Amino acid sequence: MGLNYAKRMDNIKASEIRELLKLTQQPEIISFAGGLPAPELFPVKQMAEVSKQVLEEVGSSALQYGPTEGYGPFREQIVKRMKKGQIETSKENILVTSGSQQGLDLTGMIFLNPGDVVLCESPSYLGALNAFKAYQPKFKEVSTDDDGMVMEDLEKILEETENVKFVYVIPDFQNPSGRTWSIERRKKLVELANKYNIAIIEDNPYGELRFEGEIPPAVKHYDTEGRVAYLGTFSKTFAPGMRLGWICAEGEFLQKYIFVKQGTDLQTSTVSQMQLAKYLEKYDLDEHIEKIKVVYKKRRDLMLNTMKSEFPEGVKFTYPEGGLFTWVILPEHINAKDLAKLAIEKKVAFVPGGSFFPNGGNENTLRLNYSNMDEERIVLGIKRLAECIKEML
Repeated sequence: MGLNYAKRMDNIKASEIRELLKLTQQPEIISFAGGLPAPELFPVKQMAEVSKQVLEEVGSSALQYGPTEGYGPFREQIVKRMKKGQIETSKENILVTSGSQQGLDLTGMIFLNPGDVVLCESPSYLGALNAFKAYQPKFKEVSTDDDGMVMEDLEKILEETENVKFVYVIPDFQNPSGRTWSIERRKKLVELANKYNIAIIEDNPYGELRFEGEIPPAVKHYDTEGRVAYLGTFSKTFAPGMRLGWICAEGEFLQKYIFVKQGTDLQTSTVSQMQLAKYLEKYDLDEHIEKIKVVYKKRRDLMLNTMKSEFPEGVKFTYPEGGLFTWVILPEHINAKDLAKLAIEKKVAFVPGGSFFPNGGNENTLRLNYSNMDEERIVLGIKRLAECIKEML
């Protein structure tokens, strides 16, 4: 049955990560593939308490429609949390979304016509690229180094390229590389966006998961003209199943997001917002995050130390100061997709890196997640992966 689908569907394929995650449902697979938090750290008992309390106290309201912008007390709590990135704002500038992934889709909806240009880091988050692809843009990749996006290359592209609508960035523990931008690069990004009149979409799912040093000011902190939309989420610091994220923007910019969200899903789940708001009122989320960080830091150290001792010479990887991922660069003649097939035979999964480059290439790269597997499986999985790399060499 050949139905007449929209042209945009030609560009939409199954997410490589989501397809890999189907494999990882098998209990014998050691998965370094998804950006999954550790499920044993979810506050299940506390959520059972607050859920019961919400339904007993305000059950009728919790199960009713709510405003598109989100539940007021919850938005006020988000405003308080944004102070960690030195962002001073108000609840009127907050739109609650169904995870920050919805914020990415809404961004494409309000900005992109077919053929418009999106600038992104090289590599960049696969989920964002897939969300934007539905709107048929062209992607221009901007080179990166250990301090983030290279500003000289960004300015050159801005000078030479028409119809650039926005630049999409993940300045803190970038997905997939794990790198964090310097303060100088953050300031310069805003300066260039002002000069060339483009928007900045700042995605920050991981910023609070910092193991060393201080949290730097967000790009949004340096926003002088209201051209930065900041996307946040509770998926990595609390629980992804809640599907609660937010967009922080001002004036007409935020209003555009509100308009398209109304047409997309009317609003994010009222009961979920009230449950998390009650949790934030009763419990200390920062204390919970500290527990997460202790576990993830231990797992990061274990993974990187095992890689250091087991991986053959010529394999490079990043040393993230937080977040969920490290990025591996193999010798150029090794294709990570071929390596992935071999690794699956040995019951190890990871995401090949080529998918994180919207214009292709760089098939000798891969992303590893260290947050989800326990310590014993991390060591065993890295040893198996090292064997696979040696076999391909």
